[in-house]
Amino acid sequence: MLKKMIAGLGGAIALNILHEVVRKSCKNVPHVNEVGEEALKKMTTGTVMEIKDANQLYAATLVGDILSNSVYYATTATTHNFASGLLAGIGAIALPQKLGLNSEPVAGTNQKKVMTVGYYLFGAIVTKLIYDKISKK
Repeated sequence: MLKKMIAGLGGAIALNILHEVVRKSCKNVPHVNEVGEEALKKMTTGTVMEIKDANQLYAATLVGDILSNSVYYATTATTHNFASGLLAGIGAIALPQKLGLNSEPVAGTNQKKVMTVGYYLFGAIVTKLIYDKISKK
């Protein structure tokens, strides 16, 4: 299980690095972080855990994203990398609206939809590559 968790963490970090580099250097690309920030803000508003500072909200969202994707990839992408990446990407574009969140940052255009799915496929593939590499040792 440790090897799966290490691989999942690697895939989640790779996904986030790709997202951040593209988001900061290109236009009309997905901003997955905005959906996560909106969700976290809605969950914590009015509680003792409310996050009002934008930088803290971004950091908390990033940590939560890496942790949740690590677990997801560790349990799915080590054996079903393509399918798990595809399902995570489809979920990322379909679920925000169903959860009462703004889906525009990830699904506002066809380009954003394809890229969002691509990010999650990339993370799943990286997870599988890491897992295969460390499992041989």
